[in-house]
Amino acid sequence: MKGGALVTCSAYLGMSLDGFIAGPNDELDWLEQVDPVDGEDFGYTDFMASVDALVMGRRTFEVITAMDIAWPYTKPVVVMSRSPLEIPEGVSDCEVFTGSPAEVVAVAEQRGWSKLYIDGGQLVSSFIANGLLDELTVSILPVALGGGVPLFGTLPQHHWFAHRSTNTFANGMVQLGFATKNSTAER
Repeated sequence: MKGGALVTCSAYLGMSLDGFIAGPNDELDWLEQVDPVDGEDFGYTDFMASVDALVMGRRTFEVITAMDIAWPYTKPVVVMSRSPLEIPEGVSDCEVFTGSPAEVVAVAEQRGWSKLYIDGGQLVSSFIANGLLDELTVSILPVALGGGVPLFGTLPQHHWFAHRSTNTFANGMVQLGFATKNSTAER
């Protein structure tokens, strides 16, 4: 496990055909516009059942809390932020963390969390750059947004991934599973 001696770090993201995880104004509504497939949640329920906590970027947190929905998470959420952040009413089991990716992984290990869901493009890029991401699942939706938030930010060097799975769905979505090279998740 790259995340830490006892912690696996995994990302699970939706992406447009042209490589964006959110629209130009952080819109996520296009994720809900893909045609549903009866009885299919594209592995999300199983993935969420496998994680102990979420580590989320500030921008992702702000987008989710601005939506007109109830807080969707029942697991602990750690929001990575370099500046103070107020947790809105109705958001439970959530804390702000100002440390580095390595420090949040160390905290997770101390708490006995064995698998973290890393959410947010900049944060996923930071975990990759620091050699801490073990697994990556990308669901490619059949839409071109024409602009927005890219899946990855700038990375200081090439990072190679080992293909683990490809799933196709009747609605045109393709889901790719990867492990980072030399990760125990690669097996």
